Amino acid sequence: MSEEGEKLSPELTADDTIRVRKSANAGQPGSQVMHSRAERPWSHDVADFAEPTGREEEWRFTPVKKLAPVFADAPTEDGALQIEVDAPQAWQAPALGRTEAPRGTVLRPADRAAVVGSANAESATHLVIPQDEERSQPVTVRLRGQAEGRRANSHLVIEARPNSHATVVLEHTGTAHHNGNVEVIVGDGASLSVISLQLWEDSAIHVGQHDAQVGRDAHYRHVNVTLGGGIVRLNANVRYAGEGADAQLFGLYFADAGQHLEHRSFVDHNAPNNTSNVLYKGALQGQDAHTVWVGDVLIQKEAEGTDSYEKNQNLVLTDGARADSVPNLEIETGVIEGAGHASTTGQLDGDHLWYLMARGIPEKQARRLVVRGFLNEIIQQIRVDELEERLMDALEDELAISDN
Repeated sequence: MSEEGEKLSPELTADDTIRVRKSANAGQPGSQVMHSRAERPWSHDVADFAEPTGREEEWRFTPVKKLAPVFADAPTEDGALQIEVDAPQAWQAPALGRTEAPRGTVLRPADRAAVVGSANAESATHLVIPQDEERSQPVTVRLRGQAEGRRANSHLVIEARPNSHATVVLEHTGTAHHNGNVEVIVGDGASLSVISLQLWEDSAIHVGQHDAQVGRDAHYRHVNVTLGGGIVRLNANVRYAGEGADAQLFGLYFADAGQHLEHRSFVDHNAPNNTSNVLYKGALQGQDAHTVWVGDVLIQKEAEGTDSYEKNQNLVLTDGARADSVPNLEIETGVIEGAGHASTTGQLDGDHLWYLMARGIPEKQARRLVVRGFLNEIIQQIRVDELEERLMDALEDELAISDN
């Protein structure tokens, strides 16, 4: 595989993949007005977003005609989605109405699917992790689609109060046409991991937006694992509410024939002296298997002292599969610790296979070892032993398809 990317030092350079915007020159003669991630619209009003046509930059990789059911401004059908919360009773706060804070204070619907889901989820599941609480075992929210083609909207609000430590697992199974939004508030000094598993049946459609606000000296880890679903399109977004915070976004996806798995991320460095790291890895096999990753990082003018990096890597295991990867980086200040991006897409490394086969390992087993090793870096970020083992078994099932 070849790699394209760079790491920028405080003495910045710019090329055609990195947009460095000098606000001091804005509006001056000869200055060029450039489209910025920060300028993209958001709204809680469905009428503000027309149904996409596929010609928009935001939707050009997405099979929008197949997403018509989740673009329709429609409520959840009775019995379409079952939600179960496995968490301490003290953490389960009353459900939140559409205008009831803190719902809507962090999540900003940024496209048609997100605003439709937000407007049509009558109540939001609300988890509150008490201040100073430390819990080693994860809590789980299970969302199960009950019937093929039935419409479901959901909204989840997770609050990690100051100096708390916890892991929340979101598990999506079954089948439905699902609009799912997740809103995360990480208090000062808190440490929160959110692990979102997309283990849908092949007939499921899932679009969602996960927005997080990370407080002073807080730590946030978001891990997306997508193995199931006919079409899955998820946005993971982060911004900061103070200095000294760290955000890490990880993702793993494995697409088979006919699947479309799309992941987007946006880290908005809107405060000084914060760090971020984004790493997504994917594998794909089979005719018309399609994966998309689009990563945006914005370092605003006031975000001096930022240290940020994003990377995407893809393994194309068979002919007929396609991976699209687009890293974007915008920098408005030169006073940073560092920023960079990288993108890799390619087939299995022949040298790695030869090395293993030369030591007596059959080719099929050697291929599995290489792919497992490639994806295991993300699995290890989950840090829940039972879940890691379960996902490794699921990857074995995926790899068995390419053996046949």
